[in-house]
Amino acid sequence: MSRIDTTFAKLKLKQETALIPFLTAGDPDILTTAKLIRTLAANGADLIELGVPFSDPMADGPTIQAASERALAAGTTVEKVLQLVADVRTDCQVPLVLMGYYNPIFRYGAERFAKDAAAAGVDGLLLVDLPPEEAGEISSVMKDAGVAMITLLAPTSPQKRLQQLAANAEGYLYYVSMTGVTGTQKITPTDIRVAVENIQGMTEVPVGVGFGITTAEDARAVGEFADGVVVGSALVKIIAENACSDKLLSRVGNFVAELKQALL
Repeated sequence: MSRIDTTFAKLKLKQETALIPFLTAGDPDILTTAKLIRTLAANGADLIELGVPFSDPMADGPTIQAASERALAAGTTVEKVLQLVADVRTDCQVPLVLMGYYNPIFRYGAERFAKDAAAAGVDGLLLVDLPPEEAGEISSVMKDAGVAMITLLAPTSPQKRLQQLAANAEGYLYYVSMTGVTGTQKITPTDIRVAVENIQGMTEVPVGVGFGITTAEDARAVGEFADGVVVGSALVKIIAENACSDKLLSRVGNFVAELKQALL
């Protein structure tokens, strides 16, 4: 079993919901990101989504867009992100999913990327701008390398499409709780419960929910029905506000611990 599969299986036995925080690799710099990953894992993160910075992050709101800009300005590249994962893997086995856009991977080379990502210890890849119908090349090489392709599901997707995507899912499904970009709206959990439970009935793969979850209360409410809860912009904001502070790691750790406690 992969690290992702093993993690969700263990959580299911304990009847716990997975906490899946997101942060942007290289924000504020690569060395700090390594410390942040270890801090997240030590304070309850079950999986971590690691953003690969891109100059045109069209699905992201202002908070994560700014994080990508800072990371790129600091010299973050795909090569450095993969080296970061390899470095973290020396002492941290939390599942790591790279999340981003296809252009940087296309330029890197899909086959080369798959090989290097697997060697570094990447567990999954989520590309927000590449529909499954157009992902044949990258999906094939990632599958061969043993790296799961995580699928996004939108609230606007028709039932037939949901069924098709759920049937071919790997790792976990990421349900986008609302239309629009990240970090700009608050969710209403009762409005999405029916949709999530509908998807859960189509697949054996866990279903995580992201977009609009900013507090422990949000996480607790969504955790009542989702298999995983993704928190991105709220965490990235804390990193941005404390990037130059010696309290960065403690504040991030406390926030993540509070989120995880809400999911127990």
